This record gives sequence, C-alpha cells and structure tokens, in this order.
Amino acid sequence: KKLFRQFSFPGGIPSHAAPETPGSIHEGGELGYSVSHAYGAAFDNPDLIVACVVGDGEAETGPLAASWHSNKFLNPARDGAVLPVLHLNGYKIANPAILARISHEELKSLFIGYGYKPRFVEGSDPEMMHHLMAETMDTVIAEIRAIQDDARNNGNTKRPIWPMIIFRSPKGWTGPKEVDGKKTEGSWRSHQVPFSEMSTRPDHIKLLDDWMKSYRPEELFDENGAFKRELAELAPKGERRMGANPQANGGILLKGLKMPDFRDYALKVEKPGQVVGEATRVLGNFLRDIMKLNMKNRNFRVFGPDETASNRLGALFEVTKRTWMDGTIPEDDNLSPDGRVMEILSEHTCQGWLEDVGSALDILHLSNVPM
Repeated sequence: KKLFRQFSFPGGIPSHAAPETPGSIHEGGELGYSVSHAYGAAFDNPDLIVACVVGDGEAETGPLAASWHSNKFLNPARDGAVLPVLHLNGYKIANPAILARISHEELKSLFIGYGYKPRFVEGSDPEMMHHLMAETMDTVIAEIRAIQDDARNNGNTKRPIWPMIIFRSPKGWTGPKEVDGKKTEGSWRSHQVPFSEMSTRPDHIKLLDDWMKSYRPEELFDENGAFKRELAELAPKGERRMGANPQANGGILLKGLKMPDFRDYALKVEKPGQVVGEATRVLGNFLRDIMKLNMKNRNFRVFGPDETASNRLGALFEVTKRTWMDGTIPEDDNLSPDGRVMEILSEHTCQGWLEDVGSALDILHLSNVPM
C-alpha cells in the first residue's frame, strides 16, 4: 500500500529513471544521444562492451539518426565495442513509430546501409522471447570478440561490420489485453496510464488486480512481504551493479593529463599594432603539445565538425591524424585508423561523444569559433 501511494507522486517513487531512484543512471534533457554516448564510452576502452537500448521514439530524432555512423570511427584494435539494441514496440506515444511500421526488408536494409549486421528478436511470448534474446546475446558477443581478436592479434585494419539487435515486442507488453472493450496491449492506449477512474470503476480495480497478480508475487516475496533472499542473491554485487559500475562514474577512471605551461604560448606584444597573431592558431600549437605529451596514455582526443584546419588548429596534424576506418585515396589528407582528431559534421554527435568519453580532457570545437 505504501509503495503504490508513493508511486509516480511528487516526492515519492518516480515512474521514470530519476536521481532519487537507487541504482538508476539519470541524464534527462533532449532525446537522441544514447548511441553517441555509448560510443564515447567505448573509445579508448578496449575491454568494454556498451549495450545501448534505443527506443523507437528516440530513433526518430536528428541526433540519433546521425549517431549511427559512430561505428565508422570505432577501431576494434584499441577501442571497446557498442551493441545497439533498437526496441520497436510500435508507437512513440499515440502515433506509430516510423521504424516500427516500415517493412522488415526495408528496416534490415537501412541498418545494413549504416554498416551493421542486424539480428532480430521478435515475438510476444515472454518465455520464448527470454530464451531467444539470451541466445542472440551469446551470438553477438561472440561476433564482437571475433572482430576484436582479428584486429588485435591478426592486424586486420579493415572497418568491420558490427552486430546489432532489433528487438520487437508489443507496446504495454504483459499488461491488460483490453480495457473497456478496446485493445490495450500492443496499442497506443497502453502508454503510461492504461486505465483510470479507479475510485468509481470496480471493473478497473479488477483489471489492475489481475495484472499485478500475473507477475506471481507469491514466487517473489515471502509471507512478510520481503523479497526472497535466494532471488536477491542473483543480483550483481559490488562494481557489477549498474549504479556502482566505474564506467558510469565520471571521475573514477579518468587519467590526469600531462599539460605544458600555457604561459609558454603567449604572444609577446611589446608595442600595440606591431604583432600579427591568430588566437586559434596559437591554441592549435597548445593542443598539439597536449596531444604529444599524452599520446602514450591515449587519454586526449579532439572532436569537431570538420573544422580543425579552418579553425586554424592544424598543428594537431603534426602529431596525429583524423580518425578514419574506411579506405583512402591519394588526395585524402591526414587520415588514419589511429588518428585522435574525430570529425563528423553532426555537432550533436561530437557533443555526445565528448560527454561520455573516458578521457581526462577532450576538446570540442564547433563551426562558430571566431577567427
């Protein structure tokens, strides 16, 4: 009774992930950054696999659409991996989700075009879906390890085709099939509040009672209402817990940068109007030396929307190159799978990478840097 009175009530237990909920990782804000954050966490983190669940609503945002291309920047020899899990349940809120309605072949072709190998987990029977998802996870983890092994032990530098999972289940899965004679599970009607008027509708109370009992609480709790010990012991312990995972903590894994003295880069101006200098070109020299000092630790990157040269930061290319995992032609300039300057025109993606990359300091420069 206490739980239900607190649920989704001001000062109580939130219905969404929130800072007040123990163990939850909460960000909030604009949708569309899950994939770019996932790749940011994987860069220079070779032992990490990031499972990134993308809702079919978020998949319609501009930042998310561009971030699928992050796989073109992931080097299996030195980086970790990202396993995107696209969840399609049919509806955003009240309107159909685009990726949930296009044909299977079109959906598959879309992600093949993005450079992924999609595997589908589809159905509505929980027991069957549980086993199918477990089998698929085993398969894709093995594929990821094989890609990394080929790059790290055989020296294969070709950009791989990374696996992903497309998970399709009904909206409102395991909830009431119908409410007031109208389809609810598998329908937009299941979004958030499938039924109301609880104080005046005993039939709705019965629906809620049946719904809650369908989870077989007698198998989960003892006679005193406490969670059964043998089930509680199945939960991860220590750093394996989601809220205690060092990868989710912004400060635990950071490596301090070796920094040159910024005063060494000052322009000597003895008389007004006698010295010609460009602030960003001087900054480029400063960033070049930061990059050089920290190359061994691999804890410094620069992100930008193809503006490194035009923003006068080209001195960086004296010590590193642009990250590039695909083929090159003779006219290309400063491209390498080991490059640490990451350029993509989507400033959303640059920002997302930056926000989650595990480096002590990274530089994001955008197209409006004054000259």
